[in-house]
Amino acid sequence: MSKPLKQIHLAAHFPGVNNTTVWSDPAAGSHIEFSSFAHFARTAERAKFDFLFLAEGLRLREQGGKIYDLDVVGRPDTFTILAALAAVTEHLGLTGTINSTFNEPYEVARQFASLDHLSDGRAAWNVVTSWDAFTGENFRRGGFLPQDERYSRAKEFLATTSELFDSWHGDEILADQSSGTFLSDAKAGAFVHQGQHFDIHGQFNVPRSPQGRPVIFQAGDSDEGREFAASSADAIFSRYSTLTEGQAFYTDVKSRLAKYGRRSDQLLILPAATFVLGDTDAEAEDLAKEVRRQQVSGATAIKHLEFVWNRDLSSYDPDGPLPDVDPDVSDNHISKGRAQVRMYRDPLAIAREWRERAEANGWSIRDLVIETGNRQAFIGSPSTVAKTINDFVQADASDGFILVPHITPTGLDPFADKVVPLLQEQGVFRTEYEGPTLRDHLGLAHPDDVREERAAS
Repeated sequence: MSKPLKQIHLAAHFPGVNNTTVWSDPAAGSHIEFSSFAHFARTAERAKFDFLFLAEGLRLREQGGKIYDLDVVGRPDTFTILAALAAVTEHLGLTGTINSTFNEPYEVARQFASLDHLSDGRAAWNVVTSWDAFTGENFRRGGFLPQDERYSRAKEFLATTSELFDSWHGDEILADQSSGTFLSDAKAGAFVHQGQHFDIHGQFNVPRSPQGRPVIFQAGDSDEGREFAASSADAIFSRYSTLTEGQAFYTDVKSRLAKYGRRSDQLLILPAATFVLGDTDAEAEDLAKEVRRQQVSGATAIKHLEFVWNRDLSSYDPDGPLPDVDPDVSDNHISKGRAQVRMYRDPLAIAREWRERAEANGWSIRDLVIETGNRQAFIGSPSTVAKTINDFVQADASDGFILVPHITPTGLDPFADKVVPLLQEQGVFRTEYEGPTLRDHLGLAHPDDVREERAAS
């Protein structure tokens, strides 16, 4: 008997701090005007996507002591945007990244519970930590937490917010919310938490929301991050773009669920993916090359090389050879607020490898950055892209994808108009939403139902 087809989950990422958006394209729009967010969200909802996702940057990035101006400068507050989008959409999930290192559980729980009420059950939280002292200077003296404390705080942060969400409990409270009155002996909202990072007690003042608590996303790729997701998250982002890498990540993370009493379908794996569409595969390939050269201008190529060399390379020609000088491996980073600084653990080895590849292929600095940087995940005609996405999901390399267009806010429109109908024809993507909440879209049970299931087992 053949295995039933999996249903594909699709979401849309409104780019923020990124090197994906082609700012020079005449179709590119504002990243701060509400009309951009509204158009993007309405397109995603028209295509029956599960959710819209907002990342968050808490400080403007700098390079060489100056604002890094090659991508969007500034970003409005995540909760403000999502609350506004709740008023112009009816079904689309609303997912925001909120940092557990630089916030407090009561405040975050109150904001997400409010968003879940305002949206009738469509809120989701991407729980992240931060190692970045540069960003942390906005929040605390010394700027950051030691690495061994970040996940410890994140785990306790999430557990504490769950206690706050669950502090409105009991049939009497839930049944009486509509009247606006509550029984005093039910102690609605009462909480006490004493732990390593938080020692708080009081009354949580937002009643139980439609989803009980927001859907929880997590993005860590380390062993500790994967374990955190397996124990606590409803979905985890993935950065793996090939079928083999995706299957390995999928198998690893799903295999960790059983120890926490969870089934495989209780954690979704959703890689981010860019795309370029053309009428034919050949046309799409040509367009993809053009897009990559637009994404990586000469100035961008030099800035990227500075991430590794940790030196001012502004005097170098981006269309010339790589520097002969070796990277500066000191702790005085030229780039502030960029994860790339941490990605290259051995800059000297990377520099040697890149020089060898550039020499062997005749690449300039710009060519090398284009060839070694992130590439479009899906390139081709609508039918080719639809088939590739479905192949990934059916082969258990993912449960779906979070799409990142290179044009904002209209870049999602061609995918919605040309690829989604093909997936619907194949019977692997919805034609209508299954229910009112984001948990319904994602096939996730309500926390109260999960609790009852575990108690009965």
